[in-house]
Amino acid sequence: MKIATFNINNVNARLPNLIAWLKASKPDVVCLQELKAEQSNFPEEAFAKLGYNCAWVGQKSWNGVAILAKTREIVVIRRSLPGDASDKQARYLEAAVDGVIVVCLYAPNGNPQPGPKFEYKLAWMKRLHRHATKLLKSNVPIVLAGDFNVAPT
Repeated sequence: MKIATFNINNVNARLPNLIAWLKASKPDVVCLQELKAEQSNFPEEAFAKLGYNCAWVGQKSWNGVAILAKTREIVVIRRSLPGDASDKQARYLEAAVDGVIVVCLYAPNGNPQPGPKFEYKLAWMKRLHRHATKLLKSNVPIVLAGDFNVAPT
């Protein structure tokens, strides 16, 4: 299974580029980040014409993640990262695709630091670590793909 990830930085504005890339690269599964599209404004029909099923979590102006699967069923497991019910940012989508758990994530960037955004990022990453540890213990194939927004220093 060919799985790819792509920070699209506005799925509707860059739809022609994305479609050209999908046709050229022919991935089986794609994880998209930074959709910058509300849930009702995701271009599902354009992907369906190419044979992709879609699952997504949209958010106006910011964030947003999606999983596309070519001729494969997507069974959504989670639409948010567990551990903080008050977190409404669209940064996490977990689904089963052909026996593989595919996680599409868009981690917070944390700028500026120090500050509330950096603290949110650290807390988000701790939640991700806890949940990923549980996923790994399931003994099912897992792919964590996306934009981790990390740097070496």
